[in-house]
Amino acid sequence: MASVSFKSATRIYPGATIAAVNRLDLEIINGEFLVLVGPSGCGKSTSLRMLAGLEEVDEGAVYIGDRDVTHLAPKDRDIAMVFQNYALYPHMSVAENMGFALKIAGVAKAEIAKRVDEAAKILDLEPYLSRKPKALSGGQRQRVAMGRAIVRSPQVFLMDEPLSNLDAKLRVQTRTQIAALQQRLGVTTVYVTHDQTEAMTMGNRVAVMKDGYLQQCATPQELYDRPINIFVAGFIGSPAMNLIESRITGDGVTIADSHVTLSNDVLSDARSQDLATVIVGFRPEDTKVGSDGIAMHVNIVESLGADGYVYGDVIDANSNIHQITVRTEGRNIPRRGENIRLKVSPERAHAFNPETGLRLGK
Repeated sequence: MASVSFKSATRIYPGATIAAVNRLDLEIINGEFLVLVGPSGCGKSTSLRMLAGLEEVDEGAVYIGDRDVTHLAPKDRDIAMVFQNYALYPHMSVAENMGFALKIAGVAKAEIAKRVDEAAKILDLEPYLSRKPKALSGGQRQRVAMGRAIVRSPQVFLMDEPLSNLDAKLRVQTRTQIAALQQRLGVTTVYVTHDQTEAMTMGNRVAVMKDGYLQQCATPQELYDRPINIFVAGFIGSPAMNLIESRITGDGVTIADSHVTLSNDVLSDARSQDLATVIVGFRPEDTKVGSDGIAMHVNIVESLGADGYVYGDVIDANSNIHQITVRTEGRNIPRRGENIRLKVSPERAHAFNPETGLRLGK
C-alpha cells in the first residue's frame, strides 16, 4: 500500500491547444478510497491513465509513495487496474483469468492457486472458477476483474468506471461490495466515475473536475454542505441545487416576491467585494411548502413513494423565469397547475459571486 501524489501533472494531447489535465495537484493518503468525478471530457480518466502509465505526463510529476513513477512503464508501477469493459480473456476460465498476470510474472503454480482461491472466497466466486466469462453475468464478470486485481496485491487499485455496464439495481449492489472490499483490504484506491451519486456513496474523499482542472477535493458531506463554487454546487446533489441570481436587499435577497435572509458572513463578504447581486443556491430538500415564501407555479409532479419531486417556475424581479425543483413528503405532493409558496431555510442557503462563481462566506 502507498500514497499517491499528482504534482502539477499536465497532459496535452498531440495537436490539442488545451490541456486535458491542467496542473493537477492532488494528494491521496495511504489506504484512502478517492473518487474522481466530473462530466464527460473533464479529465478524470486521463488523470487515472497518467497514474497508470497509459498516458504521458507532459509537465509535472506523479508519485506512488516516495517513488517518482512519471516515466516508469505501467508494469513497474505496482498498480492493478479494473476497466469498464472487464477485459477478460474469453478462452480462459475464471481461475485462469484471475491468475494470468501472476503466471506471466513467473509466480509458482501453488502460490497462484492459493491467491486465486483467497480472492474467490472474498468475492464469492468459488462456484464459478472453472467457468468461462461468457457463462457469467455482468456483475460476476466485474467481480472476476476485481479478483484479477486483488491477487496481484498491488500498492494501488485503479478503477475506471467499472460499473457503467451494469443495470441500475446491480450497480447499487456492486458499489456497496466494492466499498466494503476496499475497507477490508485497505489498499489505496483511485476510482473514476461520471455518476455523482456513486462518488458520494463510495469515496472517503471526492475530487470534482471540470475542463481539466480540479475544482474541489473534500469529503462527500463537505462537498454537499460547502461547495466551493457554482459548478460544484450544481454538480453535487441529485436533483441539482437551485441557483437564482438575486439582488441584495437589507439582510438578504429578494427572490420573486419574497425576502430570503442570508447569513452575516455572506453579506459581509458580498459587501467587501462590492456586489449588488449574488447567486443564491438552495437544495430541493432544503425548502418547505407553506403559506408564505417564494411564489412558484407547479408544472410537473413526480411521486416516488416516500418522496415527491415538484418542478415549477419562479419569476424574479426582472421578470426572468427560473426552473425550480422541490422535494416534498411523498404522501402530500402539490398538484400540477397549482400555485404554491416555498420557504427556504436561511441556514441552508448558499451564495456565490456571480462574476467569479466562487462561494461567499464561510
